Amino acid sequence: MSKITVIGAGSVGATIANDLMIQGIATEIVMVDINQEKSFGEAMDIYQGAPFCSPTMVRSGDYAAAADSDIVIITSGVPRKAGQSRLELAQTNVDILKEIAAQIVPVAPKAVYILVSNPVDILTYVFHKISGLPENQIIGSGTILDTSRLQSELARRFFISPKNVHAHVYGEHGDSSFVPWSLVHIANNHIDSYRDNSPDRDRIQWNRDYQEVEEYVKTSGAQVIKAKGATFYAVAMSVCHICKCLQSNAGTALTVSTMMHGEYGVSDVCLSTLVLVDRTGVRGKILNHLTDGEVDQLRASANKLKSVIQQLNI
Repeated sequence: MSKITVIGAGSVGATIANDLMIQGIATEIVMVDINQEKSFGEAMDIYQGAPFCSPTMVRSGDYAAAADSDIVIITSGVPRKAGQSRLELAQTNVDILKEIAAQIVPVAPKAVYILVSNPVDILTYVFHKISGLPENQIIGSGTILDTSRLQSELARRFFISPKNVHAHVYGEHGDSSFVPWSLVHIANNHIDSYRDNSPDRDRIQWNRDYQEVEEYVKTSGAQVIKAKGATFYAVAMSVCHICKCLQSNAGTALTVSTMMHGEYGVSDVCLSTLVLVDRTGVRGKILNHLTDGEVDQLRASANKLKSVIQQLNI
């Protein structure tokens, strides 16, 4: 049994709810939105496909309907526009989150909360401060989507399954994110030596194109927004993956946003590093051996987020 509440019935929230049902992740899905007619329509549309999926009840409701949820996914907020920084959204979406938290936490105090709205690291931090919940119950989707973009691009370049690409994006889900290239491996080879050991060596073109790949990861979301108006398919799949990991006793390593307590010299801010996630929520962080330059990049990302937090009315 798994009851999952999705707050926000926009493109991201509705796609998450639809994917949850298709993948059989939840036995009950509750959709909550300030626009009750919209959430009702989305829930009805999704549920009418139930005969083709695992048995799942999908319904809309108010916050009381979310009582005893195992997972709560928060997607509400003003969406990012083309050319707009995620951080420019901060105060507006913080105010929305404060209204949501006051209503959802009392009815679902034991749920694991997944923050998806942007700027996700800022909102995850604010939720820590206002919810009163244990830290293990709070997860920001963070750079899990950036990591997926990175892995899929490297898989394309190296002619290999993304499942054999071990690469992650650290830091802010935004412009100050970075790839710790010292940790990137493809099929047990460091990325810079893989080509020489691969049967595809004659067609792989890799000249340590770190900056080019990172630029792709950082700008591909904006490219999608420019082309179709919004991003929601890949982020929905990434959030559903987090939900599946939360249903397993085996810890899964994910780059999600969590509160930092001195790791890599970073404290009192939420950003993404590798974290173990299981049924308890956040089991703990995996501490990797970053280079001095990579540690500096993580601290710079943390400082950028802190500079925004200091300007907020929390």
